[in-house]
Amino acid sequence: MRDIEPIRVFLEREIVPRYDSFDAGHQRDHVHSVMHTSQQLARYYPQVDRAMLLVAAAYHDLGLALGRERHHIESARILRADTRLLRWFTPAEIDIMADAAEDHRASLGHEPRTIYGRIVAESDRQIDAEVVLRRTMQYTRAHFPGLDKEMQWKRLQEHLHEKYAPGGYLRLWIPESDNALHLAELRAIIAHPEQLRAAFERIYARL
Repeated sequence: MRDIEPIRVFLEREIVPRYDSFDAGHQRDHVHSVMHTSQQLARYYPQVDRAMLLVAAAYHDLGLALGRERHHIESARILRADTRLLRWFTPAEIDIMADAAEDHRASLGHEPRTIYGRIVAESDRQIDAEVVLRRTMQYTRAHFPGLDKEMQWKRLQEHLHEKYAPGGYLRLWIPESDNALHLAELRAIIAHPEQLRAAFERIYARL
């Protein structure tokens, strides 16, 4: 069995710090959450190599350094190009990890190709109502600085309906996760505009 600790140390020293330059919703706390959650979900899938899963989770958003639209594709490219990983993994394993990093995106349009991709995608969802609202608003401020308060409110509503409301593009892949329950809670807030507005006002005042 592969020793995961040297890999974990490498990721913490060389990969995780790269998230410091990203927007507030994609800092170290985000990548650490995805890494931790993916390891927790791996308990239900004994065939999964935990070291491979940890690497895929750590690299999954590195492509944000080159823009958001293609960040999942760039994340996969960065992982494949990192020859340091050959210390621990075969080229075939690196391809699997890169595919998983690429397949994490919620708007991907197709099911992740492997169990690694499904676990990383599920771990990336982080469907906590407060977190979803705050991250969306942080992203709006960082990338649309010209929007006034009411325009930020409008963008929040549009994004939530497009992604999280019934019929939205978000898909869940791992039945053992708590995301389905949390998604139902978020949808209940989305369905009541006055409740959503109160949450918006509370978070807006703290940003």
